[in-house]
Amino acid sequence: MAFIDEHRSRFGVEPICRVLTEHGCRIAPSGYYAARNRPDSARSVRDREVASLIEAVFWDRNRGRGISGPRKVWRLLHRDGVEVARCTVERLMRVQGLRGTRRGKQFITTRPDAAATRPPDHVQRNFRAERPNELWVVDFTYVPTWSGMAFTAFVTDVFSRRIVGWRTMSRMPTDLPLDALEMALWVRERAGQDVAGVIQHSDAGAQYTALRYSERLADVGAIASIGTVGDSYDNALAETVVGLYKTECVTIDGPFRTADELEYATLSWVHWFNENRLHSSIGYLTPIEMEDLYYRENTTQEQPLLGELTLH
Repeated sequence: MAFIDEHRSRFGVEPICRVLTEHGCRIAPSGYYAARNRPDSARSVRDREVASLIEAVFWDRNRGRGISGPRKVWRLLHRDGVEVARCTVERLMRVQGLRGTRRGKQFITTRPDAAATRPPDHVQRNFRAERPNELWVVDFTYVPTWSGMAFTAFVTDVFSRRIVGWRTMSRMPTDLPLDALEMALWVRERAGQDVAGVIQHSDAGAQYTALRYSERLADVGAIASIGTVGDSYDNALAETVVGLYKTECVTIDGPFRTADELEYATLSWVHWFNENRLHSSIGYLTPIEMEDLYYRENTTQEQPLLGELTLH
């Protein structure tokens, strides 16, 4: 059909059909005209409608962000009241050339301090929590910019997968993870939540075993926990957050000229990660929805709107 459409003005429909039939592609002029005049099938019409919705959701910076795969696009469509089969979304995304991003291998950034006292591992690779502020995991990573290397640290609540603290800097002092910790403490304090007893799990990097960092944890009644050296499995959830950051922010929005540009992009990504990104590990809810649900079910005290705290 496409071939005839392309050449009909030069050769005519009947001669083209005759030559095609002689070469084993049997098509009559009447068949061509019938197909051209036949109205689109209900499936074709529906596919065009759904494909338009898929594209809108996929490229929306606050929703699919251009990186969501078929499962999450399907979930996002269902949130909009669009009833469509997951296999249909997968098929149409293939046709449209839309695909989610995949994480690659990460470099090891842990540099242990042999002289530092290391707390025991209270997690033992069991990254589960029954409530917010029961277990936090922390990690940092580096990002090359045109003006030099930049570094970003994260504090993630295991229960909700919410990034409660983060910090981006152009250098890698103890202040980097300490500032991320301070943000996490401030966010929880502003929400009226007690963090005493929270286990804060990290790798054996010197920044996390530094005296200032350990003293700050002790000040708020947090329990330090450290995994083994150079073993990503002992801090797997924090490594996952870093991997998502590299894939969904650094790769998509970069390259960055300066650490300030990276910081702004990180701010935008963290807001999306907490407010809009669906997480399969928590039933395809967003981290904010997960915490809101917990407090609605477990307390009668009115809680602040957690989403309002993300950008501070």
